[in-house]
Amino acid sequence: MRVLVVDDDRLVCRSLKTILQGDEGIKVVGMGHDGHEAVALFAQLKPDVLLMDIRMDRMTGLEACKRILDEFPDARILFLTTFLDDDYILQALRLGAKGYILKQDFESIIPAVKAVCMGQSVLGDAVITKLPGLLRDDEGIDLAGRGITDREKDVIELVAQGLSNREIAETLHLSEGTVRNYLSVILEKLELRDRTQLAVFYLSRSR
Repeated sequence: MRVLVVDDDRLVCRSLKTILQGDEGIKVVGMGHDGHEAVALFAQLKPDVLLMDIRMDRMTGLEACKRILDEFPDARILFLTTFLDDDYILQALRLGAKGYILKQDFESIIPAVKAVCMGQSVLGDAVITKLPGLLRDDEGIDLAGRGITDREKDVIELVAQGLSNREIAETLHLSEGTVRNYLSVILEKLELRDRTQLAVFYLSRSR
């Protein structure tokens, strides 16, 4: 797996390279220190995953993310930051980033990078715990217009709150198999790939 690391703190970059390359399946192919370098290096190196900070000089990670995804829609971008900020989280996920994790959770960096490389979306535990607070008003979501039933909406709301299939089953008094079936139907109706994208879809339209 080829990873590009971009962070305005050069010591952090070197530390991340050391952490990542501690796994024999990961190679850090480049390092950058602002959004401009992220855009240029991504185009040059075509990494499997871009691991990038959000707040950087000259061009932020969010701006770089937009430029990269405009040119390379399949780019896998994982944000690694110290900022657990509602607007940053929403902007990152709306832009199409594959994940948002915190630097403090350094043990989750390698698993998150691997998951993103496999096409999964990743949210850190601290980010997931914020989702209920972000889900304040769902009037802007026309789920019925997309063929979503009231029961399916219940499932979506619980997924967005970070509940597992078992927890959703217990809450709604359903079997886990029924919950899995609901999720499959919901993802097909909304043309989404997985439960993380479902949570992102819901929270990004609930402000």
